[in-house]
Amino acid sequence: MKAAVYESPRTVTVKDVPDAKIEHPCDIIVKITATNICGSDLHMYEGRTSFESGRTLGHENMGQVVEVGSAVSKVQVGEYVVLPFNIACGFCKQCERGLTNYCLTMQPEPALAGAAYGFAEMGPYQGGQAELLRVPYGDFNALRLGEDAAERQTDYVMLADIFPTGYHATEMAHVKPGDQTIVFGAGPVGLMAAYSALLKGAGRVWVADHQPDRLRKAEEIGAIPINTAEQEPAEVVKEATLGLGADNGCECVGYQAHDPSGQEDASLTLNGLIDSVRFTGDLGVVGVFLPEDPGGAEAQGKLEAQGKVPIDFGMMWFKGQHMGTGQAPVKRYNRALRDLIAGDKAKPSFIVSHELGLDEAPAAYEHFDARDEGWTKVVLHPNGHGNGHKQ
Repeated sequence: MKAAVYESPRTVTVKDVPDAKIEHPCDIIVKITATNICGSDLHMYEGRTSFESGRTLGHENMGQVVEVGSAVSKVQVGEYVVLPFNIACGFCKQCERGLTNYCLTMQPEPALAGAAYGFAEMGPYQGGQAELLRVPYGDFNALRLGEDAAERQTDYVMLADIFPTGYHATEMAHVKPGDQTIVFGAGPVGLMAAYSALLKGAGRVWVADHQPDRLRKAEEIGAIPINTAEQEPAEVVKEATLGLGADNGCECVGYQAHDPSGQEDASLTLNGLIDSVRFTGDLGVVGVFLPEDPGGAEAQGKLEAQGKVPIDFGMMWFKGQHMGTGQAPVKRYNRALRDLIAGDKAKPSFIVSHELGLDEAPAAYEHFDARDEGWTKVVLHPNGHGNGHKQ
């Protein structure tokens, strides 16, 4: 089968690799019809992680079931399914508590928790930017889709990661109807967090970023854009809230946060969030932060290289704020969000800028990594499905 394979920093090739196959009675094999390039993929693409050469990328996947293991009883061949990026067993202590993002069974390292497709430090599993994908514990991990799955792939594939992840940020921030919410980052996850806050009935949602094309997307869904190249987010929000700040906020950028000039500062958006949110407000942090940054040449020798980010904890403590962190437990939200899509109450595909064939993955990574104008979200179609190129 063809797959998008990581070779070295900023080098992805599409080549033949061994077909995915059943390795356990609970496995299913999915023919991938839509798979996204995620901002988290860029951490690996840039060499900022320990991701191994030769591994297939891709953790935002959906497709059609083509084979099931002998122990699979629910999922059937021919069904369309979307796959949480979390690979979970369903029966360990964490999964029983609904924390499929920290499954203990699927992570082979005993001191770690959590597994994912094609992701550094999250198990040996291949990614889904390929024609076929092996899905462990298919009955538990696959979310079945309705009759509109084939024609609405660009909506449903967002259930694999970024829609539930953006929603998770608003859950950790306890966004409620009427709240005033600030989101740092207008990338795909930040836009999904803003969209989720609006779906929940937030009264005002600000989105802070310095990419004009992404800020336009935020404005299109009813959020208030803040261009950080021109304005200080905390000042904008405080001026609109009698000096108090937002009720809550979401950090959707992570450790590669940088200012408009390109200068990296891993604490930039976290500290902006602490400053922007009022006393006793809630913070939801889904931007990726890592224990170490082995590929960051500029970070070597600094605290950030060891995952130590100098946040304004004194101010956070003084303000009595609460912070929630970590990857999203996708299964906690994906069924309800699926039904919002099916009922025409949500259309997360608004962020899609490009639908491309798998062979175009190397160029797509290059454009997305460069934050080129108009490249907000790329969907790859390894098996020729989809509606062509969109920009």
